[in-house]
Amino acid sequence: MAEQALSTKPLNANDSIDKELDVRGLVCPLPILRTKQSLAAMTSGQTLRIIATDPASAIDFQVFSEQTGNKLLSLSQTTGEFIFVLKKK
Repeated sequence: MAEQALSTKPLNANDSIDKELDVRGLVCPLPILRTKQSLAAMTSGQTLRIIATDPASAIDFQVFSEQTGNKLLSLSQTTGEFIFVLKKK
């Protein structure tokens, strides 16, 4: 299966990832809870890349972004994995 963008804004070459979180194999609500914990340890403006396998995470992270004010910079899907990039508010 080829990479398929769901609703993504590509990152620029200048954009950097400050932290990465692997939540593969976890299902709702654990990916969001682990993301909250990671963001709490970060400073405003830093970026977090999350790799998940839960199909519900595509919607979960969009809603999480809207509810918390953390900006969803990127959302993409590769074979069996969803990759999100959030910017801490």
